[in-house]
Amino acid sequence: MLNCRVLDPVGEPVAHAELTVVDEMGRTVVGGGTDPYGTFMATLPAGEYRLAVSAEGYAPYRATALVTEDTLASLGDVHLQVAHPPQLPAAGDWEVEPTHSSIGFTARHIGLARIHGRFNSFAGAVRIADRMEDSAMHVVIDAASIDTNVRMRDDHLRSADFLDVRRFPTLEFYSDRFSFRGGNRWAVTGALSLHGVTRTVTLDAEYLGLGNGMEGETRAACRATTELHRDDFTVSWQTMLAKGIAVVGPSIRIGLDVQIVPAG
Repeated sequence: MLNCRVLDPVGEPVAHAELTVVDEMGRTVVGGGTDPYGTFMATLPAGEYRLAVSAEGYAPYRATALVTEDTLASLGDVHLQVAHPPQLPAAGDWEVEPTHSSIGFTARHIGLARIHGRFNSFAGAVRIADRMEDSAMHVVIDAASIDTNVRMRDDHLRSADFLDVRRFPTLEFYSDRFSFRGGNRWAVTGALSLHGVTRTVTLDAEYLGLGNGMEGETRAACRATTELHRDDFTVSWQTMLAKGIAVVGPSIRIGLDVQIVPAG
């Protein structure tokens, strides 16, 4: 058996820290999270294992443990250190680089499996302020570029039953509210216009830091998620059910992987 207690730098328990244990072959044998007291315990066969601990806002921790028959292998107290947030992009105008970005979604087919799709055509601009919280962004998505890899379904999603792309050719998101949540997490709150309706939406964003492209250009990357409810945007499914068609459930999970480069 293997156990440990995960603590922050001042000795307080870190609840819900994620732990992964791998064997000598690099295979994951167990994973899980700490309880409200920061404790993790797993029953393992005898052998040597590597343990990785991660928690939001903290630097990863790794250790090796030797488990023997009928004994408790305890790593004792594992103290995590606060992670240094990645360097933010420089102030100025940036633009979404579509070749290395994606806007996808996941929805439940009513009563059946999940549907995965994406929008293939979009553009965006970000104005980074001297103080990141004062930054702004604007993203425009071509509604007709929706793609779930099933032509008949995509044609139906473009129709008046759903996106009605003839009347509403774009989806637009504008935000000027960037809120720091600690570590590399940010909340980006703005107005999403979809199907002729505008609602306030908050993106849960993870900033991944700066890097360099193939030609040496600076770029910044982030991931973000949010959940939309179709009824909020009058994309009604009652009409669809009346026709005997069940395509997409009432809630849709949106996932964005975005890279931005300096504009111009």
